[in-house]
Amino acid sequence: MTDITPQAQLQELRASIDNIDAALIHMLAERFRCTKSVGVLKATHGLPPADPAREQTQIARLRRLADDAHLDPDFAEKFLNFIIREVIRHHEMLAAEHNGASDKTTSA
Repeated sequence: MTDITPQAQLQELRASIDNIDAALIHMLAERFRCTKSVGVLKATHGLPPADPAREQTQIARLRRLADDAHLDPDFAEKFLNFIIREVIRHHEMLAAEHNGASDKTTSA
């Protein structure tokens, strides 16, 4: 059995971390593609950018998942809240763009 040096172990662990980071970025990109479609749908139909009931359900769900995965639920909630704030910001921008487009078409 060959002993692996601490430096080799460190490189191996960092390679795994790099792969996980890349996967997280791709997953977030896919999530934001989906939430953009939700935002367009909401803007088109005059629905509010935020859905507090949905957000609370998702936070509770994510806290349970985090607990099951032995991840700090408070951290998971902070992470989701950060994402939710960004999604709402995007939805507000889409609604403003849609309303601006509607204003231009109705005034013509």
